[in-house]
Amino acid sequence: MRVLITGAAGFLGSHLTDRFLRDGHEVVGLDNFLTGSPDNIAHLTGNAKFQFIRHNISDYTYVAGHLDGVLHFASPASPIDYLELPIQTLKVGSLGTINALGIAKSKGARFFLASTSEIYGDPLVHPQTESYWGNVNSIGPRGVYDEAKRFAEAVTMAYHRHHGIDTRIVRIFNTYGPRMRPHDGRVVSNFIVQALTGEPLTLYGDGTQTRSFCYVDDEVEGIFRLFMRGDAEPTNIGNPDEYTVKELAEMVLELTGSRSELVHLPLPTDDPKVRKPDITRAREKLGWEPRVPVREGLARTIEYFRTLTDASSISTRTLGTAASVA
Repeated sequence: MRVLITGAAGFLGSHLTDRFLRDGHEVVGLDNFLTGSPDNIAHLTGNAKFQFIRHNISDYTYVAGHLDGVLHFASPASPIDYLELPIQTLKVGSLGTINALGIAKSKGARFFLASTSEIYGDPLVHPQTESYWGNVNSIGPRGVYDEAKRFAEAVTMAYHRHHGIDTRIVRIFNTYGPRMRPHDGRVVSNFIVQALTGEPLTLYGDGTQTRSFCYVDDEVEGIFRLFMRGDAEPTNIGNPDEYTVKELAEMVLELTGSRSELVHLPLPTDDPKVRKPDITRAREKLGWEPRVPVREGLARTIEYFRTLTDASSISTRTLGTAASVA
């Protein structure tokens, strides 16, 4: 197959690129490096099956040659990013999705949308099934991301129903692992960086809010299977093992051997109190479920951050205060 992956230099996009290449497929990677990094795809230099285009998918986009799939992963995806880049986030979820769908339509290709568990908002149903419509504050600060993805899902289904495009929608739950950015404001990277640099671990609220953490290799395998043999209905891909944020912080301290203290700050606006996927659909349709335990995945991720050679590059002084629990 020959596929286009938007956001190919991002955390998930780069791992997904590797997954396709590993099976012998060709990948056209597209990214404008707004939040992605050239370092994430540097190892692909010279790979004859990989082509890179530096471009913003929210603008008119042309890709030469045939395509069998278009996988739309371009978007700021961490709270610190979409709170600082609200307009770009809304554009890539709307204009970017429409442009990517247009490419898929013109090429007769399968379209895959990277959606998010954030479409469930601060859920009133727990765990979250794909049939749950969500509890989202459309005008709150997080709404720029939540509503961008909800629109992206709506327009994807419109193209599927009206134009007959073969589409997939994945709702991605909290994912972590190597290639996370130290300053991305997500809870796993925040805690690890703070622990390794001896700074206090910042817990927002009382730390009892829950998240479900999926290691990147598991997440990408679920995404790959969904692309290959899924259907048009949205599918949750995430780890149903649920932890409080405080439990995660204590595990990071244990695994790093850090003596950092825990400090509490106010809970951000509209921050979800619980988050746990129901993955019945993924199990039944794809034969998928996560295999890497959180403790093992955290240990791998900690080792990745330890390999960063410049200690100042993982200083938490510039970490955002808005979403350490994302």
